[in-house]
Amino acid sequence: MRHPKQTEQHSFQPSRRTILKAGLAAAVGANSLRIARDHRVWAAAPTDLIRSIESNVIFPGRQTSPTWFQPRACAIPGAGETSVLMTLQTISGSDNYGSVHWTITQDGGLHWSQPAPIASLERRPLQSEPGTDNAGWEEGVCDVVPEFHPQTGAVLAIGHNVYYRNNVLAKPQRARWPVYVVRSADGRWSEPRRLEWTDPRGRFIYTCGCAQRLTEKNGDVLIPLSFAATADEPRSVASVLCSFDGQTLAIRKLGNVLSNPIKRGLLEPSLAYWGGRYYMTIRAEDDRGYVAVSDDGLQWQPQQPWAWDDGEPLTMSTTQQRWLPHSEGLFLVYTRKTDENMNVSRWRAPLFLAAVDPSNLKLSRVSERVVFPLVGDGVQNGKHVAGMGNFHTVAAGPDESWVTVGEERSNDGWNGDTLLGRIRWTRPKQP
Repeated sequence: MRHPKQTEQHSFQPSRRTILKAGLAAAVGANSLRIARDHRVWAAAPTDLIRSIESNVIFPGRQTSPTWFQPRACAIPGAGETSVLMTLQTISGSDNYGSVHWTITQDGGLHWSQPAPIASLERRPLQSEPGTDNAGWEEGVCDVVPEFHPQTGAVLAIGHNVYYRNNVLAKPQRARWPVYVVRSADGRWSEPRRLEWTDPRGRFIYTCGCAQRLTEKNGDVLIPLSFAATADEPRSVASVLCSFDGQTLAIRKLGNVLSNPIKRGLLEPSLAYWGGRYYMTIRAEDDRGYVAVSDDGLQWQPQQPWAWDDGEPLTMSTTQQRWLPHSEGLFLVYTRKTDENMNVSRWRAPLFLAAVDPSNLKLSRVSERVVFPLVGDGVQNGKHVAGMGNFHTVAAGPDESWVTVGEERSNDGWNGDTLLGRIRWTRPKQP
């Protein structure tokens, strides 16, 4: 398959949209399974809720340098049209990221500002310490996710620290933890700070990098963590409730722990709130992804593997999933094994979405749609198919939500496009 024709876009230049999918079957939603629990109603998303899916290139990294990777966005409400701020980094090798940058659009994603560095999140040489060989070592920050905090008007961006030696990812890594910065309402970025957690279970690593988190009505922030005490120990996940006053983020409560002792364990959890309950989706390394549910966002029921509504589990390969909520239904964005991608690394293309049935935590097979198609031949030439595994979602307004992704092309000089997928709703998302 040839790469879809897309128009280059530079700073504040519009791009041509390519419609990938349009229109979904109607009527099925009226017969969606409904189940009452605690006087609340759970319902699978109506299958006519998505009007169309479109994509466009934000930054054309296939054609020009640099390649912008890990694009993650948040909406910032204002008096006029909602602004959307996005953090992103360059990539030049496996997990080898440049300093964190930011860009913003104020016209619905048609034009983006030239990415500018966040000075407090630049890579920095490690200082020499007695008894420690820091020659050639640098410390950076990666996997950053920004979120608007309405109670303070700030943007809270959280990633985690990462170490490089002689300009490649250091192996083994040293201890890692969440690092956050705050962008004030007047546009100034703070100095980096560490989210402190003294629990010995996170002595080697505790991280919320790449995660979707939730801001509660009182301004507290609910964050999912993945953690381990040693480098060889499989990671577990839990959520923490944090206070945030616009400057300082501090852990107040810790929930119960979920584990899966296979390879690296449970990784990169993300949260959603829908229909009065909290949901967590989790990356794993046993050819599965997992989902768990909670009534308070802290105490989680045991995780179960993602499966279709007929009970067949999805086959995944150590990759992320992301939530895409609408007031009328909850969707999941993910990658999985198919007949067309059997030789694509970790089956990371195409990128799909499907409706979640909250009554049983299953995916509706009939609702599955492609957000970004597989480009190339995933059977005969899978090494040259762009991976879509590092992506994010954002509610860009009541009428549409976005998926942003940077193409991972490790066998083609790491030159990939930065893409935006628009999911247009047939009915506006209600607050």
